[in-house]
Amino acid sequence: MTTNSNKRGAKGDILIEMKNVEIDGFSDERWHKIVKGVDLTLRRGEVMGLIGESGAGKSTLGKAAMGYAQPGCKIRSGSIMFDGIDLMAATEAEKRQLWGSRIAYVAQSAAASFNPAHRLIDQTVEATVDHGISGESDAKQDAVGLYESLQLPDPGNIGGRYPHQVSGGQLQRIMTAMAMSPRPDLIIFDEPTTALDVTTQVEVLVAMRDIVEKFNTAAIYITHDLAVVAQMADFIKVLRYGEEVEEAETRKMLSQPEEDYTKSLWSVRALHKDESPSDDIALSIKNVDAAYGNTVKVLHDVSIDIPRGRTVSVVGESGSGKSTTARVITGLLPPMTGSIEFNGETLPNALKDRSKDQLRRIQMIYQMADTAMNPKQTVADIIGRPLEFYHNLKGKQRDDRIIELLEMIELDESFMDRLPGELSGGQKQRICIARALAAEPEVIICDEVTSALDQIVQEGILKLLLRLQKELNITYLFITHDIAVVTAISDEIVVMFQGQVVEQGLKSKILAPPYPDYTQLLLSSVPEMDPDWLSNLVEERG
Repeated sequence: MTTNSNKRGAKGDILIEMKNVEIDGFSDERWHKIVKGVDLTLRRGEVMGLIGESGAGKSTLGKAAMGYAQPGCKIRSGSIMFDGIDLMAATEAEKRQLWGSRIAYVAQSAAASFNPAHRLIDQTVEATVDHGISGESDAKQDAVGLYESLQLPDPGNIGGRYPHQVSGGQLQRIMTAMAMSPRPDLIIFDEPTTALDVTTQVEVLVAMRDIVEKFNTAAIYITHDLAVVAQMADFIKVLRYGEEVEEAETRKMLSQPEEDYTKSLWSVRALHKDESPSDDIALSIKNVDAAYGNTVKVLHDVSIDIPRGRTVSVVGESGSGKSTTARVITGLLPPMTGSIEFNGETLPNALKDRSKDQLRRIQMIYQMADTAMNPKQTVADIIGRPLEFYHNLKGKQRDDRIIELLEMIELDESFMDRLPGELSGGQKQRICIARALAAEPEVIICDEVTSALDQIVQEGILKLLLRLQKELNITYLFITHDIAVVTAISDEIVVMFQGQVVEQGLKSKILAPPYPDYTQLLLSSVPEMDPDWLSNLVEERG
């Protein structure tokens, strides 16, 4: 694959052609349009990037290229031709013969896509064997070769592990191997690197790009990360509200977008916070060691001071100890040694030993709003629970406070009776913020709260968090792998590697050269809006 192609058709025959595709979704007791007459043409060996904010129809259109409509959706009209096969007329059985053999799908969450009870190698070759493409022994031998191509450690043996025994980045690469095993003609990559740290993301992007080029596979790459799509795609199609805004060759789209909406996508992340130092420490982690099962030591002598009313961002790759530090602070994982001090008072190590008031003052907002809320509870129930538990508010008092909190997060009382499934990604995360605020905390731990959101929604959430901090003097511990978010929201930065703090200080100090080796690695791994960035980085690193 190359991102320098200037002519459609330079790479092969047309593989997938979608014309005037309209897709409906069912919600609020009615059908409504999700995709509104979109065309898409892709040749063998080409990569098409689909971008746009939440609700644009990216994933819905990508799945439709397989002839698939997810539950609650239907492809209402248009034509979808795959290598001369009419997917609109094909039976379910005929399409299933294509899925997993000639058309493959790589989901955003690899962890949710693997069966925890089966070894990775068996799952990697399952479709290849079931479709009769290859025998089990040959398929497994080929899978080891794919693992090696994807730069997985110990490729001859890693397939013998179970999903929980490998990292997120490794699991994502194994999922790519699973997709490539039957040598499909088309792969749909649906946000495959969203949840990965920057160093792992670079490895996965290189591996995916190389394997697409090696096997002349066509791909649709769905993402909200503009810098990532710049590395992967030959062409970019921009969607908004289910309609095409524009399509162009990648270099032209990046340098000369024609539509105002596309230009607005390119201009996000202008948010910036001036750092504000303080000696008033709200929360202090002192010399903490922590382990899972008292055998696998994860944190090694970790000490972090978090000033009151400020934002301290903790950055590092997967396995660096970021989320484990959060679990220790909240009492979910009692430390082996060391202590957590809050307002000068040492907190009990275990959650069960902390008072209700101690629990109230430190709240947490999680990465995946989808899994952090009960899908059967209304917004009023979700926000109302901490109001009842911590403040004993009931009836009209409870409802009035819910409305106040909704207004605080820039929503209104019309959301009270909605279920999580009726909310956008950004709205779900705002509800999780309101739930945390309902406790009236002094400290909020934000664990990758923007990683699953498109960049326009991310900017809105970050602005909201900064406004709430200013109004309520909230202290944030912000765990993230997104350096752009760190730049936007931090006063201080803590860099972690293999369970240790390797650097900490004011943002201006950490983000200014000269950098320690690991900080340099992190910063150099942040994708740039330059189609040559990934190739240049690989060349520099040898």
